[in-house]
Amino acid sequence: MADEMGLGKTLQCITLMWSLLKQGPESKPSIERAIIVCPSSLVRNWFNEINKWLHGKLTAMAIDNGLLGNPSEFKRKFENPILKGRDADASDNDEKIGKERLSELVQLVNKCMIRRTSDLLSKYLPKKIELIVCVKLTDLQEDLYKRFLKSSIIKEVVKEDDKKMNASLKAITFLKKLCNHPQLVYEDIKKNPADSSYELIQHFPESFKNSNKIQAEFSGKLKIVDLLLAMIKATTNDKVVLISNYTQTLDLFVNLCALRGYKYVRLDGTMSIKKRAKVVELFNQPENPEFVFMLSSKAGGCGLNLIGANRLVMFDPDWNPANDGQAMARVWRDGQKKDCFVYRLLCTGSIEEKIFQRQTHKKALSSCVVDAEEDVARHFALSDLKDLFKLEENYSSHTHHQLKCKRCINKIQIHPPPENADCTSDLKDWQHCHDKKNIPDLLLKRIWENGVTFAFHQKSHEPKVVP
Repeated sequence: MADEMGLGKTLQCITLMWSLLKQGPESKPSIERAIIVCPSSLVRNWFNEINKWLHGKLTAMAIDNGLLGNPSEFKRKFENPILKGRDADASDNDEKIGKERLSELVQLVNKCMIRRTSDLLSKYLPKKIELIVCVKLTDLQEDLYKRFLKSSIIKEVVKEDDKKMNASLKAITFLKKLCNHPQLVYEDIKKNPADSSYELIQHFPESFKNSNKIQAEFSGKLKIVDLLLAMIKATTNDKVVLISNYTQTLDLFVNLCALRGYKYVRLDGTMSIKKRAKVVELFNQPENPEFVFMLSSKAGGCGLNLIGANRLVMFDPDWNPANDGQAMARVWRDGQKKDCFVYRLLCTGSIEEKIFQRQTHKKALSSCVVDAEEDVARHFALSDLKDLFKLEENYSSHTHHQLKCKRCINKIQIHPPPENADCTSDLKDWQHCHDKKNIPDLLLKRIWENGVTFAFHQKSHEPKVVP
């Protein structure tokens, strides 16, 4: 099943299992047992759903029909030719081969896949607004970023030696953590005096080294989160979900909430399965005092219903667009009563924008296959995506620059996106904001001058006005 989040895949699976266990196509049981394979954080959720619909009779299912071969075969036969054909620099022959392989793949997949999009949800749920927010690095972040790019570590990495893979991963992780907060790399550097990155420790200011409190002002993104939380708390009764790929970043969130006096709950891989279900249930109760739900995307990015909140901040991007998509779908789900705001934060010109560009490329392949979207724009050259170790300083958004946008002139959006565009549309059909004028979220508009350089935004739908 390839339906988007919140369309009832769980219930459909339960219905199918019940039919096979109790009546089957020939009015008698077709199977005796079934197994549910799911992430550990969802075991309790499945138990509750089955108990709700089947009154305690547990069943399950796991499928792998091997239609597409093993991962390496799939990459060779389908993924590589299709992506190469969709590259902005693709030759006519590459484009022709890519279309042929895509057509073959779609025919194969359609035999065994049911696919519905979140468009169906727009009939029943409040409006959702997604914002991709580019945030300027602080002076300290920018200084450390540039120094690291000039270090011997990067010089070794860019030699393109296969043996340097570990060094590449280490360098990528360093830059990703630096984008979150210099504190994350400072702790790592201190632990490894023998590492070549240790020379950077002298460039941290004394005020940074000597403080025991969280210092949001040293991180562009955390500063925005700090201000956004303050605005939400002061002007609304909304709750917020904060998501990160790193538990170290969740530690920063904890320290920030403690400093500001916000009540919070945290879910990561250290929490027992039983306790996870309990904290989610409590958070979703309107009268519960917790203001912030901190979530590790690896531990709880899939399947959790966090409809107690209607604002979600995706603090850092994952390489896999499906992971981010799952994580960001936690609040806009069945049972949600409020308009939802989803903020994706990216450090301007940094590795985070390039990871996001990579996501866009991967998502284009997914859209081609499961949604049959043949006109997904060919924005990003693969050669551009490999250029990770470079800080793009001359753009308010390097991603917008890579789009080769024809709707914006001199940093002004002249032509609006198509009227039928929504959050699932290609990025070229989102609103492009070079300033705060057309930002739909009043709270983000109020804090724009504190480091926001650019924003894309789009809505899920326009709710119909009932006369």
